[in-house]
Amino acid sequence: MKFDEDVIVFLILLFSWGECLWELYLSLRQLKIYKTNNTIPNDLREMLNEESFKKARLYGIDKSRFKIVKELYSIILTSVVLYKRWIYVAWQQSEDIAAYFHITPEREILVSCVFMIFVTLFNFVVNMPFTIYGTFVLEQKHGFNKQTAGFFIKDQLKSLLLNFVITLPIISIAIYIIMLGGNMFVVWLWMFTTVATLLLLTIYPSVIAPLFDKFVPLPDGSLRKGIEGLASRLHFPLSQIYIVEGSKRSAHSNAYFSGLFGNKRIVLFDTLLEKFDEEKKITTGCTETEILGVLAHELGHWSCSHIYKSIALTEVNLLLLFTAFGFLFKYSMLYTSLGFPAGQEPIIIGLIVVLQMILAPYNSVLSFFATALSRKFEFEADNFAVSLSYSNELRSALIKLGKDNLDYPIYDKLYSAWYHSHPTLLHRIENIRNQITNEKKD
Repeated sequence: MKFDEDVIVFLILLFSWGECLWELYLSLRQLKIYKTNNTIPNDLREMLNEESFKKARLYGIDKSRFKIVKELYSIILTSVVLYKRWIYVAWQQSEDIAAYFHITPEREILVSCVFMIFVTLFNFVVNMPFTIYGTFVLEQKHGFNKQTAGFFIKDQLKSLLLNFVITLPIISIAIYIIMLGGNMFVVWLWMFTTVATLLLLTIYPSVIAPLFDKFVPLPDGSLRKGIEGLASRLHFPLSQIYIVEGSKRSAHSNAYFSGLFGNKRIVLFDTLLEKFDEEKKITTGCTETEILGVLAHELGHWSCSHIYKSIALTEVNLLLLFTAFGFLFKYSMLYTSLGFPAGQEPIIIGLIVVLQMILAPYNSVLSFFATALSRKFEFEADNFAVSLSYSNELRSALIKLGKDNLDYPIYDKLYSAWYHSHPTLLHRIENIRNQITNEKKD
């Protein structure tokens, strides 16, 4: 192998290990906070007792340790894959499998589909021990897992099949566009992925999500009237309110709205609704007014057009990524450095190498700024809820949800800045308090 080819692999590994060590450093900083901070913050003392705080701290410690081990495993596996040139080995295996079905190597699109199935199954198997441990050990230990082994297996297989159904046609069309698109293939590829993304976002609520969870309309009552009144007040195009039976999978709770165009639906996790846990002898979930406070926040995202802004930024990023791909994917050394013989340059390999490996530094920087932007959007949505006079309800709901989800409220600043798409609970409470103060001044 030529020196320059070794350099390419070395640079990819250098960045991968650099990013891994950086994230390991952040995780260790946060782990130290979990271990050393035993005092409940003043803003949470009225609703958070010592037992709940301790449970959240222990849950945080276990999650942090699990995350560290998983990240080290991932980087070691990536290093082995690159060093052993397993990507080329996988491509050879894909050609052999395709040949069994009388598919020649010249039919690159079909071989690429076989390759993606092969790689997806490989990742599925090598990561399964962590998926099982995370669900049946970590989440089970802290009282969140509600899945049976049968439900888990069915869920995993369904996700795997859906992955193939969605990704294989998209990959096939993308490769076809790159093959025939000429000098303008970047534009055509970008337009296709834009349409595919919008289509998936449109059909997800009514077609994909019901494959995994049961959605039932929220019964008539005061909560439904309150939500409909809030939607009417804001001219939100509400079509239906659903409860999703998330408790079959996890005790974690959430609420969201969906739908890009026209009528939209609001979805409440059944774990969000207030109820008394007979086994634990505690009350979980939120009151109806607190749920309205949470939904006022969610409708703030709609009012501020956060979803459309995020989609627009995503599309700009895709155009930049595809433009870079257009310049780099014909660089032969990208393929020979992975073990491919001269002249064999499968497009799917170019997509993986350029978009995931060569442009990994760009992706990390972009992810950091996207995370910061997401936190800004969350503050704006909180401010919107405060403007609707839901400040107390939102604050109370946030504390209860944090308690129910064992969300440890104290975070290292660097760790939070790198990872958190949502502001921490204490920052959100502080922001709500500042908004109330500013409104009183006005």
